[in-house]
Amino acid sequence: MDGMQKKVHWAIRDMLDRAEIPYRCIHHEITRTSEESARVRGEDVRIGGKALLVKTDDVFRLFVLSAARRFRSAAVKRHLGCKRVRFATSDELLESTGLAPGSVPPFGRPILEFDLFVDSSIVANDRIAFNAGSLTDSITMNVEDYLRVCEPEVFDFSTSNTPKE
Repeated sequence: MDGMQKKVHWAIRDMLDRAEIPYRCIHHEITRTSEESARVRGEDVRIGGKALLVKTDDVFRLFVLSAARRFRSAAVKRHLGCKRVRFATSDELLESTGLAPGSVPPFGRPILEFDLFVDSSIVANDRIAFNAGSLTDSITMNVEDYLRVCEPEVFDFSTSNTPKE
C-alpha cells in the first residue's frame, strides 16, 4: 500500500475500533471487479458495497450501492434536485481521494470528505464487504454497525443488473 492507501485503511480500522465495532480484515490478491472481490472474500457479490464518486451539478458526493446493482442517475437527480450527474473520472478520483478506482471505501466524513449516500440495496443485507483503501485489502462488517458509524442518507438509487427490472 502507498501512503494514502495506508492512511485511509488505518483510519477506517481506527474509527471502527474506537466505536468497538467488530469487523473482519481480509488481505488478498489484487481485485479489479466486484465479482473478483466477492470471490476472494468468499461472499456473495450482493454483499459488496460499491462506492462511487459522483459529480452532482458542481459537487462531488459518494454513493454506495450493492455491487450486484447499477447506479440510477435519474433517481439521484430527482432526490437531490440536481440537473447534471456524472461519474468522476479516474484523474478526478485520484485528485479528490488519492485512491485508485475500485479501492474507494464506502465512507464519507471523516474518512473521505464527501457527503455519503447509501442505496437501500445495502440496507437489505446483513453484512457489507468493501475494499478498504486498496485493491488488496477488504473489510466485512455488519450493515447495522456500518450505518451507525457512517450516518449516511439512505434512499433508492439503484437498479438490477438484469435488463428486466
